[in-house]
Amino acid sequence: MITFESWNELQNQVPDFPADSETKGALETLQWAYDTYGEKLVYACSFGIEGIVLIDLIAQVKPDAEIVFLDTHYHFKETYETIDKVKARYPQLNIRMQQPEMTIEEQAAQFGPDLFATNPNKCCEIRKIIPLQKALAPSTAWISGLRREQSESRANTNYLNLDNRFEKIKVCPLIHWTWKEVWRYVTKHELDYNVLHDQGYPSIGCAPCTKPAFSMDDIRSGRWSGSGKTECGLHTTS
Repeated sequence: MITFESWNELQNQVPDFPADSETKGALETLQWAYDTYGEKLVYACSFGIEGIVLIDLIAQVKPDAEIVFLDTHYHFKETYETIDKVKARYPQLNIRMQQPEMTIEEQAAQFGPDLFATNPNKCCEIRKIIPLQKALAPSTAWISGLRREQSESRANTNYLNLDNRFEKIKVCPLIHWTWKEVWRYVTKHELDYNVLHDQGYPSIGCAPCTKPAFSMDDIRSGRWSGSGKTECGLHTTS
């Protein structure tokens, strides 16, 4: 468990990561994080476009890093195809498909069909939050692809964050990257990515809850459209 005391002590020890470096501090942050936490650091990846960038950067620092994908069983087939391509490109990476304890059928029997529509917060809790909690249990820190530009709720994200929900350190190397810079990196290095990005899906989650974005000024506008929900809960405190 990360306490406020240990968090304050850590902040005094952390170097200033150079936001003006070639990777805007991302590679330096990852190097420090793996040097500091080693096997106690895991990357929870959704395999969206930011994830593709982070995986390429992580492979330069720790080729056998542990990567967890929250397999809700509701993902697009294109997402699973992307994971297969990443596995082929980076064979040393330890990519683990974290499963929910409850199947879709069991969930429907207990909560009714299409819980993602009737109570999306509960669906996310069962299929994403609890599985990530289980996946992170042995770890001290985890990596996330959050960028400040993504949404108002993410605008104050730092390289290192005290994650009160999971009681871990959350490492966010891409906070200063823009959407254009993410794509510039992917194009420059000819990285494989989810083809749904080319079909109007800048942010890709579970298939029933993800539509093309209404506006590129809000790249998450296609997530939980019309529900008033904007986050799955992995990056909120409650």
